[in-house]
Amino acid sequence: MLNGILPATWTPTIHAIVRIVTGLMFLEHGTSKIIAFPITDAMAGMYAQMGTMTQVTAAFEVIGGLLIIFGAFTRLTSFILAGFMAIAFWGVHVGMAKSIFPIINGGEAAALYCMIFLSLAAVGAGPYSVDAARNQ
Repeated sequence: MLNGILPATWTPTIHAIVRIVTGLMFLEHGTSKIIAFPITDAMAGMYAQMGTMTQVTAAFEVIGGLLIIFGAFTRLTSFILAGFMAIAFWGVHVGMAKSIFPIINGGEAAALYCMIFLSLAAVGAGPYSVDAARNQ
């Protein structure tokens, strides 16, 4: 038991669920920029006016999200995405808001993604993944 809360046998399944849900949510950021689905208030005008940086960001989100969902090349992908999210947090959110506090600069998602991806880079994809099937 994990301190009497959850059975330790659940750990591999929860690991996979966290990886897959993180990948799905990250993918959603990219698809909202590329194909306007799901459309958000923030993205409503961006679809027609995407600049190069938005396209690069969307590519990272879509390709990285898919690789994380399937658990393919997870350590490398996660390490790259953690760096990408660190740059997003420090370069965009802190830079624009002039504050290091995520609640002020709107960078909560970037900071959380950075930490989740960093942890996946350390522990790998876990079960139910392409990496596990390839014995990595």
